[in-house]
Amino acid sequence: MSKASVEDIKLASAGLRGQLAEQFADTSTPNIPEDSNILLKHHGSYQQDDRDVRAERTKAKLEKAWSFMIRSKMPGGRITAKQWLIHDDLCTKAMGNMRLTNRQGIQLHGVLKGGLKEVIHNVCHSGLSTMGACGDVVRNTMGPAAPIKDAVHADTQKLTEEISQRFLWRSQAYADIWLDGEKLEPNWIQDPEVNPAVREVTKAAEGDDPIYGKVYLPRKFKIGVAIQPCNDADIFSQDVGLVPHVVNGEVEGYTITVGGGFGMSHGQLTTRPFLGQPLLYAKRANVVDAIEAIVTTQRDHGNRTERKNARLKYTVQTMGLDGFRAEVVRRLPGIETFPPKALSFDTVEDNLGWHEQGDGKLYCAVHVSMGRIVDRENGPHYRSAFAEIAKTLDLPYIVTPNTNLIIAEVAPEQKAAVDAILAKHGVVHADGMTRARKVAHACVALPTCGLALSESERVLPGFMDKIDEALRELGLENEPILFRMTGCPNGCGRPYNADFGFVGRSPNKYAMFVGGSVRGDRLAGLEFKTVLGEEVPVKVRAFLEAFKAERKDGEIFADWFARTRTKGEAPTPEQFHIELAERAAKLAGAKASEEG
Repeated sequence: MSKASVEDIKLASAGLRGQLAEQFADTSTPNIPEDSNILLKHHGSYQQDDRDVRAERTKAKLEKAWSFMIRSKMPGGRITAKQWLIHDDLCTKAMGNMRLTNRQGIQLHGVLKGGLKEVIHNVCHSGLSTMGACGDVVRNTMGPAAPIKDAVHADTQKLTEEISQRFLWRSQAYADIWLDGEKLEPNWIQDPEVNPAVREVTKAAEGDDPIYGKVYLPRKFKIGVAIQPCNDADIFSQDVGLVPHVVNGEVEGYTITVGGGFGMSHGQLTTRPFLGQPLLYAKRANVVDAIEAIVTTQRDHGNRTERKNARLKYTVQTMGLDGFRAEVVRRLPGIETFPPKALSFDTVEDNLGWHEQGDGKLYCAVHVSMGRIVDRENGPHYRSAFAEIAKTLDLPYIVTPNTNLIIAEVAPEQKAAVDAILAKHGVVHADGMTRARKVAHACVALPTCGLALSESERVLPGFMDKIDEALRELGLENEPILFRMTGCPNGCGRPYNADFGFVGRSPNKYAMFVGGSVRGDRLAGLEFKTVLGEEVPVKVRAFLEAFKAERKDGEIFADWFARTRTKGEAPTPEQFHIELAERAAKLAGAKASEEG
């Protein structure tokens, strides 16, 4: 399918309606056409197939094992006990588990076509939504996970909800297709202070959205908010990052960064990761308007002829930061903007374990391996534990950007009960883990992702077992070192700003990047173009040994590497694709010779 045809499909969709209602009412087929899949993404779902059985089924001349992924949209990762239990129940329609995402959402994989409407309907009846969780719109807005009860944390959470409300697409198609026309709205936009016109939010002329226009955005758009010094929302990886400026304990305004994004497209040599750059500072009352000016600038100036160069990061690079800023400011008549404030972060980590919220209550941040909520046969029974806490204690949860889970609003007298339920189901506190293990993360990859070139989620825990051994032997178990893995160059696991990033190239082969930072503010460089899976812990250990031998007092790994090592080549598609193209050309030439 040509890249321009995606724009044509959106344009002709009547507000992202297309033929989705008719196709999902047809139970005679297990899948939908690809043009409908493009529209479906905006409704919060992707069509996928089980790649573990793809080759076997192809050999047997059987249809792919089609299913759908559903993604719930949760600003700042917030979810009530009731909403959690609804998602837990929906696991029976999926693969028996759910996946916490590093964008603070929840994914259900393996939903069959006939069950999709029921799942989306139930998510919406819980008070959440899947609307805009995928597609060429503003996605789930990330925010600080810790439920600290102060003015700054309250304002950042409110801001995530304001952004989410402002950038919902407004066609009635979503309600008509999945809710039989009901005007259900997510609970995070029912507060009159956030959204004075709740009942108007989905009303718009079909195919002419007040913000997105007739063809929506050129590509997806990601926004995150972080409070210094904790960069848990990884703002430099976002299209737009927001950092509050605090005066006398209150938020005066926000510094806005633009143009981050790590995706690299298969075979597209003009694509590459970029870190976000500070754009401007806006007073609090004007922040959402400033974001709208950025979004509409991207809408009007983003690349719509080459989809793989359509993200905001390329628009900023093409226009130049000063030119982009000038266009944004032009769209803010009567609103004063200012130079960005200086930013300083020290970590992207979650503060695991028990902590005070500041209002007499407690919260507990629980480590969840790779974000997979499942009852493991020989490991923690995450699903049972969190369901029991929600059912018996009615406590809300927060999904963190590191795919861990916070149990919030715990009264002191409930603490023992929480600990007892976690222990009963084998969910251990992170006290005995290495610091690196606590923050290590992998994307989903195989078997459900259609782009994955290699394993990620299913292998990183095993790699970390061996890396943990090295860390403990070297006395580095408490050092802040960030490990991330992703199954392909698109980088959903955000590997390109990690201390160690592993990017799938082909089955059991990874490119190894080193030299990012646990602060999330620096790109790593390529150290090894191809590393076999079993070589990963060996390569890592060599760096750890050098770090221990050469570090200065108090120096963390990121600063040691920056001081002592020449960073490798920045991440580019050439590192993944040139030899693949050459190999394909050779094979094509050999075949032509045989036929000649």
